[in-house]
Amino acid sequence: MLYHLEPFLPERLAVVGQFGWMGVDLFFVLSGYLIGSQLLKPYVSGDEPSLREFYRRRAYRILPAYLVVLLLYYFFPAWRESEVLPPLWQFVTFTVNLFVNMRHHAFSHVWSLCVEEHFYLVLPLLVIWAMRRPSARWTVIFIAAVVLFGVVVRGSLLLPLLKPFGWDGGGVVPENFGSFYFKYLYYPTYARLDGLVAGVTLALIRLFRPGWWEALARRGHAALAVGVGCVGAVCWMFRDVDLGEETRAAAWATVVGFPLLACGLGLVVASSISRNGWLSRLRVPGARMMATLAYSLYLMHKEIAHVDRVYLPALTANRDWRTVVVYGVSCLVGAGMLYVGVERPFMGLRDRIGRRGVVEMRGEPAL
Repeated sequence: MLYHLEPFLPERLAVVGQFGWMGVDLFFVLSGYLIGSQLLKPYVSGDEPSLREFYRRRAYRILPAYLVVLLLYYFFPAWRESEVLPPLWQFVTFTVNLFVNMRHHAFSHVWSLCVEEHFYLVLPLLVIWAMRRPSARWTVIFIAAVVLFGVVVRGSLLLPLLKPFGWDGGGVVPENFGSFYFKYLYYPTYARLDGLVAGVTLALIRLFRPGWWEALARRGHAALAVGVGCVGAVCWMFRDVDLGEETRAAAWATVVGFPLLACGLGLVVASSISRNGWLSRLRVPGARMMATLAYSLYLMHKEIAHVDRVYLPALTANRDWRTVVVYGVSCLVGAGMLYVGVERPFMGLRDRIGRRGVVEMRGEPAL
């Protein structure tokens, strides 16, 4: 959120906003770990996950709030943070990140949800196929191949373009470089698999290599230190890179920085659920509320901030701390309304239907 709103916030937050884009990478790591655990855990007890149940639960969790916000975009143009909206079919098919048009800025942050939906679609099928003849060796080879694939794709697309202009980012690059970067190197699913792979790898280790996980769990402080070190190294790599500025590029950071960031964030996540990690003991006031509202905040924060700027210009024009309060309160209120009015009712319906299905499978009367 700070990254998206940084142009409208106090300059003191510019450093935070500069690296705020890494938040989505942390989200991918968390998602890979949680969804991977959900799909792999049944195999520990000799069972198999239900594709139908998995897709049903994901649909109830993701689609209602997403469709409500999408309707607001189409029926209330004043809601849009940008005038131009991508075609409806791209939103419905979750392909906004694959057919990128930099002139279509409205609801552009949904690109990461597209990546997530592709992950939801493919991972269950991949897990079921791989677990028919499980092999630790081929699992490791596959994970390494996916990471290497991202490195090769980013490198093959980026390096030939930049080589004539110098590798240090100080030379002149093509005028449309910013558009090229987002369209082919940042938004597409094939270029952003590193965090998801890191999360799934954590789930695999915890469930199928308990000895390895136990060794990691005893070293929560070390995992945190190494993880923070990796993230710090990536921050240093991208220190002079503005992904929206067409005249700068750190090619080597783009090529190898994403897998290094995923590794670092994966270690931070592992530390947070270890026995002796500092993060596992930390209790942040308000974190539960933020986690509850996270999806609604993700969907709505750019639009609500835009509405604030349009209808509350006296409170948002100066880029001071009063602006931060206005954005923070309004985004939380809007997200709370979406959660209470849409998210929570549909999750309740999802759980009721799920319980009814379990009862019917057991041959008990459904009351």
